[in-house]
Amino acid sequence: VQLVESGGGLVQPGGSLRLSCAASGFIFSSYAMSWYRQAPGKERELVASITSTSGTTDYADSVKGRFTISRDNAKNTLYLQMDSLKPEDTAVYYCANLLGRGQGTQVTVSS
Repeated sequence: VQLVESGGGLVQPGGSLRLSCAASGFIFSSYAMSWYRQAPGKERELVASITSTSGTTDYADSVKGRFTISRDNAKNTLYLQMDSLKPEDTAVYYCANLLGRGQGTQVTVSS
């Protein structure tokens, strides 16, 4: 199982980023997928989840209306579109499923 995140970086408040998670080593379309984040000194937070085939999504209240999770089962890739970013969104973002998680990508929101 391999999950590799990309797309993080430094962005100003109000800006946008799109995270990607490339999956391999398992049948991607069979698993629900999630994005988590963890900021220094804080507990890990479940940000968003998406089911395997129906694409039903769920979001933490803190990101609802600003973030969009999606997946492309043909490309074995999970996405997280992040808009209207706030400084409190600064964290390491991980993609994960029941089999494991990736190494994470840093998102920093700062002016």
